[in-house]
Amino acid sequence: MSEMNHSLPGQADEGAWPDIRSNEAGQEHALAPKGKGAKQSAGSLTRLARICAGGTAIAALAQPVLAQVESEAAASAHLFTSSQVVGFSVVIGVISAALLSTLWLVRQRGNLESESREIRSALSDAHQRISQYQALIADKNRRIVVWDGNERPELLGQLPAETGAPQDSEFLAFGLWLKPRSATELERAIDRLRGAAQSFDMVVETAREEILEAQGRVSGGRAFVRFVALNNLRAELAELKIERDRLMSSISAFQNLLDAIDLPAWQRDTEGRLTWVNQAYGDAVEAKSPQHAVNEGREFLTTVAREHIRVAATPESPFHDKISTVVRGNRTFFDVVDVKLPSGSAGIAIDVSEAASVRAELERTLKSHAETLDHLATPVAIFDGERRLQFYNQAFVALWELDIAFLESKPDNAELLERLRAAKKLPDQLNWKSWKETALSVYRALDTQTDLWHLPNGQTLRVFATAHPQGGATWVFENLTEQVALETRYNTLVRVQGETIDHLSEGVAVFGADGRIRLSNPAFRMLWGITEAEAKPGTHIRAIAETCLPSYDRPDGWKTFAELITSFDDERRSSQGTLELLSGLVLDYAVIPLPNAQTMLTFVNMTDSVRAERALTEKNEALRKADELKNDFVQHVSYELRSPLTNIIGFADLLRSPSVGPLNERQAEYIDHISTSSSVLLTLVNDILDLATVDAGIMRLNYSEIDLNDLLDDVSIDIANRLQESGVTLEITAPAYLGSIVADPQRLKQILLKLLSNAANFSPEGAAISLECHREDTDFVFSVSDRGPGIPQEMISTVFDRFATGAKSGKRGGAGLGLSIVDSFVSLHNGRVSIDSQPGKGTKVICRIPSVDLPHSVAAAE
Repeated sequence: MSEMNHSLPGQADEGAWPDIRSNEAGQEHALAPKGKGAKQSAGSLTRLARICAGGTAIAALAQPVLAQVESEAAASAHLFTSSQVVGFSVVIGVISAALLSTLWLVRQRGNLESESREIRSALSDAHQRISQYQALIADKNRRIVVWDGNERPELLGQLPAETGAPQDSEFLAFGLWLKPRSATELERAIDRLRGAAQSFDMVVETAREEILEAQGRVSGGRAFVRFVALNNLRAELAELKIERDRLMSSISAFQNLLDAIDLPAWQRDTEGRLTWVNQAYGDAVEAKSPQHAVNEGREFLTTVAREHIRVAATPESPFHDKISTVVRGNRTFFDVVDVKLPSGSAGIAIDVSEAASVRAELERTLKSHAETLDHLATPVAIFDGERRLQFYNQAFVALWELDIAFLESKPDNAELLERLRAAKKLPDQLNWKSWKETALSVYRALDTQTDLWHLPNGQTLRVFATAHPQGGATWVFENLTEQVALETRYNTLVRVQGETIDHLSEGVAVFGADGRIRLSNPAFRMLWGITEAEAKPGTHIRAIAETCLPSYDRPDGWKTFAELITSFDDERRSSQGTLELLSGLVLDYAVIPLPNAQTMLTFVNMTDSVRAERALTEKNEALRKADELKNDFVQHVSYELRSPLTNIIGFADLLRSPSVGPLNERQAEYIDHISTSSSVLLTLVNDILDLATVDAGIMRLNYSEIDLNDLLDDVSIDIANRLQESGVTLEITAPAYLGSIVADPQRLKQILLKLLSNAANFSPEGAAISLECHREDTDFVFSVSDRGPGIPQEMISTVFDRFATGAKSGKRGGAGLGLSIVDSFVSLHNGRVSIDSQPGKGTKVICRIPSVDLPHSVAAAE
């Protein structure tokens, strides 16, 4: 019984091994043993467990009774008393009970053996069913991998050899026998199956192009993956699925590619509606995203263009043409290709605006180059790959004096040479054929060929022949006749320059890069007091410096010259300055770099000029101090005069008041004269003070924003009394609203009053003076006109001078400071003032005052 109990659990586990099946809902379940045999085996196992438990209990109860019988029997051997009969009876009863128990146990054992036979029969059925399941699993077209926890997986079944799947533990190394993409997807699916119990159904492809179906399930705490080799219709369906995945991947790749390129692309259905567009299309129609453009049906092309494409495109002949449309507000040309498909159509647009611009620019460049070459003085001829003349300029025609009709016929290069030889315009050659072949070999040469042609007319030409990479050649004829003449003239010029330098009054010395003197003129030697032998060519600058040391021994002299001449700096510096020699001579020197690493030193005797300059400087300083003294005097006197004048004006006004007492007619007249004269004198003092402030450079303008209409109202009120005294009227012509300007209101008002007072003074009684105002951008332009006697042309240039008066023609004399103050204040505002006047026709003064930036002006004033 103990052996049976030990083997039964193992057999029960083997009979319960599940086989994975999938129901219609896609769920997994284990196939348990079914039928009558399964029920009998389960009942037999239950009864067997109960019998074993009952027999064990009875044996445990009978053991103490038997032990007691044996001890009483041993005691009865020694004691034989009257109670032995009773004891023997008890023993007999116990033995009878034991026999009855034994009989019951024998009977139960028989029943147990019967149950055991039933269990063996059930186990045999279970083994048979397991064999059937294993035979089913061991089908050559199926293999199952089972994971139970973290234990090593169990492999069941085999796959056909043609699939290339390994039969051993390398089966799980999917990368060895599956295609990389299938292996990667399968490993990720198995990880999700084992980690998150996520089932899967997929089709994988082996390295041998075989199709397998892989199913992953979880059941009973175990993970199962079944691989099934497909055939017939299922294999075809799997191949179609793989092909579909490939096509979808290709479509996605092409869509991603079209999204990445900067070319609008689209796809339409059979009704012409957009079904897909790329990112460039969405950007062109200014949509938030390509899908947004599809949803809203934003069209890239016009309705006429789309209708033209629909009519012209056929499956055999796609539409291909240039179409104009508007992109981001700009008219753009696109090369549109639209293909008609059974499911609709697809198209792409290539921006050709830039290419058209480049092509036009290339044409313009070629035309410009042709025009440039045509205007060159150097003869140029261009031949194509067939050695025929394609281009020639006017210098070429003038050089060879050929007929235009002949050149326009595009002759061959050899024919052209023959024509020139016949006209005796080419150099005479002993072997003409060989010379011509050598000249025409440029079409086979890699480098530019150069040759000298000495023409019969005495000209010398340097000929450059360059072959084109795409065929053809360019011939350039450089006329060296003038160059030879120039070289001759140059040599003559060098000699003339040498003679000229020798006769210059300025000292000149030229040094080489090694610091040795190349040439010097007599003036150089005379200024420094050295002989011709001491400055002979080849003498080093150090020796010359030692020779010149008695004339000038400071370090800023020859030591500095030596450093500049012999330095190894990449950038050669020039320098200039003034030296005052110990002998009293003042020399202006200049260190000038020359070609070929040479340096020229020049010295100019400025002694007389320096002496005159010093005298002029001293005189100018004296005049400046006198001017300052004058300004100080004017300011002081003006300030000192202002106080008593203010008192006089105040007391005169006080005497007019009734509180002081009545005045007789003569006293009142005297008081009026005192007030008028005091006001005129105060105005004169203020004008002098203003001019003195301007001259001293301490005049500061207080900028603020001025309403020009208010300004004109104030000016008209202030000038009313003056106009009434002169018997003239004022006409103001200005727009209804002049706006505002940033300027000094007090000075601007003073300018207008001075001009109006001046006009009133020179206008005849009963006449009218006019003030015209307008704006030009930010400038305030005004003019004051009168109908007075005018100003002669010779005096117009002096009207702004101080104390320039025209009292003889005016009603009231003055100091002649009004227009001078106007000119000064307008200049302070960075404005301009001008006068237009003719004798007998009046005078017109025009002023322009620009507006300034208020923050900047305030900062400057502070």
